Amino acid sequence: MLINCAAYQDGRKLGDIPVEDISEYVSRPDCFVWVALFEPTHDEMQLMAEEFGLHELAVEDAQKGHQRPKLEEYGDTLFVVVHTLARHPENPADFATGEVALFAGRNFVLSVRRGSDVGLAAVRARAEREPEHLALGAGFVLYALMDAVVDRYFPLLDDLEEELEKLEERIFRATPTRADIESFYDLKYRLTVLSHAVGPLMDAVTRLFGGRVPAIAAGAQDYFRDVYDHLARLTAGINALREMLQTGIQVSLTLISLSEGEVTKQLAAWGALITVPTLIAGIYGMNFAHMPELAWRFGYPWAMALMVGVDAYLYFRFRKAGWI
Repeated sequence: MLINCAAYQDGRKLGDIPVEDISEYVSRPDCFVWVALFEPTHDEMQLMAEEFGLHELAVEDAQKGHQRPKLEEYGDTLFVVVHTLARHPENPADFATGEVALFAGRNFVLSVRRGSDVGLAAVRARAEREPEHLALGAGFVLYALMDAVVDRYFPLLDDLEEELEKLEERIFRATPTRADIESFYDLKYRLTVLSHAVGPLMDAVTRLFGGRVPAIAAGAQDYFRDVYDHLARLTAGINALREMLQTGIQVSLTLISLSEGEVTKQLAAWGALITVPTLIAGIYGMNFAHMPELAWRFGYPWAMALMVGVDAYLYFRFRKAGWI
């Protein structure tokens, strides 16, 4: 589906144009075309490939989707893939994932969005309010689109950190449960998804401001360096959160082991209290003819007192040791 198709000149919008006229405006050195598509059909992608002269391999990747974040050069055209992440509207333990494929040429940018309901219209509105930046052409628009996607990662990382803090508070208030361990691993899964979106993109952005910079990004290195700084902050936060998660899982397992040890000690203590009377009663209950205690007048009271006395002593010692 076509979202927008507009032509610009000197940073100002000339107006929306028909798709069939794209090649005409692209051929004009003083014009710039910006097109946005949402889950286009095969025919729509082929039409864009013809109008912009896109490489067939890049078109195939954009059409099929499910690509890792990357940056590829096809002649004078850059092909960039970024992942979009958002809170899942129905399952809070997961992310709603999407993908944006970006084609950037000397005087055009084509964005192909898949799987994400959150559009990039705000990026176009922002760029149109800043004609001095939009006049930089494809390089600035490519930066603005990538920056908008990357900025959406920060609230997700903040949510993960907040959720981890709540989990840590919960495991120290009571003995961790299976549900707590599952929550830790759900959190770890979402952190991994975020890491897979950030890590490869960080390597790709490096090529846009350092070393041999593509001609399209030549006038916007400072902007791409800013995107790289954002990705570096995200990477540092992800690594720190991953370490905290691993520590939280280990602490939870340790607390569970300690709790099981406490239960074992209590069972052992009560078992000892039951065993002593059972032992004494067993001895006095043996059916032998010659047992001195059988004819003793105070044998029964003595046996009972011995049971109570030994159990009282054991109970006192276990209580003092914290086993009961």
